[in-house]
Amino acid sequence: MRTLLHDGWTLRAVGGAAPDTIAEAVVPATVPGCVHTDLLAADLIPDPYLDDNEAALAWIGRTDWRYETTFAWHPAEAHDVVELVCAGLDTIATVVLNGVVVGETQNMHRTHRLDVTDVLREGDNRLAVTFASAVDHVERVREETGALPHTNHHPYNLIRKTACNFGWDWGPDLVTAGIWRPIALEAFSSARLAEVRPLVDVQDGHGRVITHVELARAGEHDEPLVVSVEVAGHRVEVAVDEDEDTAVVGILVESPELWWPHGHGAQPLYPVAVRLRSPASGVELDAWDGEIGFRTVTLDTGSDADGTRFTFVVNGKPVFVRGANWIPDDAFPHRIDAERYAARIDQAKDAGVNLLRVWGGGIFESEDFYRHCDREGVLTWQDFLFACAAYPEEEPLRSEVVAEAREAVARLCPHPSLVLWNGNNENNWGWHDWGWQERLGDRTWGLGYYTELLPEIVAELDPTRPYTASSPWSVTTEIHPNEQAHGSMHVWDVWNSRDYTAYRDYRPRFVAEFGYQGPPTMRTLLRAVHDEPLTPTSPGMIVHQKAADGDAKLERGLTAHFGVPADFDSWFWATQLNQARAVSLGIEHFRSLSPLCAGTVVWQLNDCWPVTSWAAVDGDGRRKPLWYALRNAYADRLLTVEPRDDGLVAVAVNDSDEDWSARLTVRRLAVDGTVLRMFEVPLTASARTTVTLPLAPGDVAPEHPERELLIVDADTGQRAAWFHVADKDLALPAPELRTEVERVEQGYRVRVHAGALARDVSILADRVAPDAEVDDMLVTLLPGESTTFLVRTLADVAHDRLVAPDVLRTANELVAR
Repeated sequence: MRTLLHDGWTLRAVGGAAPDTIAEAVVPATVPGCVHTDLLAADLIPDPYLDDNEAALAWIGRTDWRYETTFAWHPAEAHDVVELVCAGLDTIATVVLNGVVVGETQNMHRTHRLDVTDVLREGDNRLAVTFASAVDHVERVREETGALPHTNHHPYNLIRKTACNFGWDWGPDLVTAGIWRPIALEAFSSARLAEVRPLVDVQDGHGRVITHVELARAGEHDEPLVVSVEVAGHRVEVAVDEDEDTAVVGILVESPELWWPHGHGAQPLYPVAVRLRSPASGVELDAWDGEIGFRTVTLDTGSDADGTRFTFVVNGKPVFVRGANWIPDDAFPHRIDAERYAARIDQAKDAGVNLLRVWGGGIFESEDFYRHCDREGVLTWQDFLFACAAYPEEEPLRSEVVAEAREAVARLCPHPSLVLWNGNNENNWGWHDWGWQERLGDRTWGLGYYTELLPEIVAELDPTRPYTASSPWSVTTEIHPNEQAHGSMHVWDVWNSRDYTAYRDYRPRFVAEFGYQGPPTMRTLLRAVHDEPLTPTSPGMIVHQKAADGDAKLERGLTAHFGVPADFDSWFWATQLNQARAVSLGIEHFRSLSPLCAGTVVWQLNDCWPVTSWAAVDGDGRRKPLWYALRNAYADRLLTVEPRDDGLVAVAVNDSDEDWSARLTVRRLAVDGTVLRMFEVPLTASARTTVTLPLAPGDVAPEHPERELLIVDADTGQRAAWFHVADKDLALPAPELRTEVERVEQGYRVRVHAGALARDVSILADRVAPDAEVDDMLVTLLPGESTTFLVRTLADVAHDRLVAPDVLRTANELVAR
């Protein structure tokens, strides 16, 4: 019997730094929820995401808060045990029921089950949850135990709380408190299902489901029980003796349909039903329902002549990872519902992404996230929640880490989309290169978690999946963790100090992080920042740029490729375009190295608020130009021109199950469209292969690099363009665009005809209506070519607005002389 306790809550400050008007207030509270959103709903604070409100609301994180409710308890029958089940308390909490302290917690990432059998009374009950300031807590622990290395401002590594909740280089410092996941009473007699882990394997075409069941018995009520498991029409029962609390149920499924990542096959899911009953009474005591997929996954980390592989293998087939990093989609994660998860994951899939890495500075996402990935065939890589810091391995944190990790592994192991457990984000790299060793001395920093504790938990609870100690990771502690020839790597000298063309200096086996910044869409930006005038360095823009020297890095990138525009609109478009160009160049280069390089995971898919960042989808869920660049660069069939030591090559990447035969037309063109040289090359690329076609320098080398380009067209529709110099040095003409606008059922069809070379033609649809979205961007048109955009919107938009200078953009106007 489960009774949700989500109604009738109030919130008030009970100590700390709250202003007088709020210190005296008692406001309605939403559960699940948090203090910030409750105060916002009560009109007591402004929106934390707007302007400089983040800093003005810092006192919230330094205040103690109390949630209270009264609920009625009238059970229809007596139960042996009643537990208060708190799926998420953020974070330093004291739980009081009817004046009795029933629990004290210090970990927001795990469930707490509190026995309230002897405290709960029939009729009205008073429940209070008091949250101590997490900021004060970590500062006090730091004073008591000494500082350990970490990024950003607060010592987030001294508490089991979302790291980015304390601020990150893309996220706000909005330290939350609250009942952020469901809270309920669960009553049972005799026993309940404490843990269910269906582990799946496929051998010789047959599926095997080994379901591990852990029971929690009610006090001294030890009696024989029966556990049944049903899957794919097979039902098996196992007796559990009165002195046992575990059961293992095996089921063989002949010739099941295999689950595949999207682009490789279908995603059939099989329901699994687990039941617990008493044979004496025949009563069903508990039930668990989930879904599984039949598939195998391994991580090939074998050695070869080039180093150490890092290749995901699903159902025996290597899968090139076209990935993106995932961060919490809201700084207040209780606001992320199933619909929002689905929308964001669908955006990833539509961009060609086949893997999302759930980054270690965030949270273990809700079941809605992983279920949708299961259904859509989007693989998930799950970090354990350690990021960019040294973590103490002593108590009290150690026990919390154990409980948290065991719960996460048990909860998530049924999901076929989950293909990797990873120990941490960048901590091993930090120990090597960030000056930690001198600061740490002989103190622990987390290595024991990543190389002993966590792999032992995974091996015990989920031996069907691979585990890596860190990201980046060279597969052994004997090699520097970010060595490109071995395992996975993060490429951050590009963006931090080098131009994005330096991606081509790398030959990595797998890239788990790389990226480039750009602002959000203009409508998202203007919702959050109200500076007059709005400039790249106006106060609100600075608040919404969290990266160290972020604006200087943006300017350096602009200087190298466009120059720095004088007006804000041009700066805005240039930085968005430069972001798209940078990431696209990196992906195309890394994919051209396949199978040497076995995957790319872009930093990052999404944002948690409106901010200038590395995201492809901004904090309001709008697609930036980068999203369209991802879709192009992550296409199943990619045609790209790449520089090699001996000159330019055309590379055809065929990441599909069908052979690719095409005729390539190679044209050396002047910017005015004059054909200087043209020839054809046959292409045959077998399924899941990469073919490199050398282009003879005598055919493609320019006489005047600033006035020429190279175009490679496949008769199957793909195109690659190569420009010999940066835009600022290219003799791009002023754009000569002729447009036609037509109202259609979905919105507006905009036809664009180029009278002269037009590079990266785009419509910034959000500028015409809040719901407007365009179907394509970043289209390069040769003289005389046309393209048609579909702008989807329910709004009535003037035709001339759709082609206004701030909406219809090209790279040309940034550099044309």
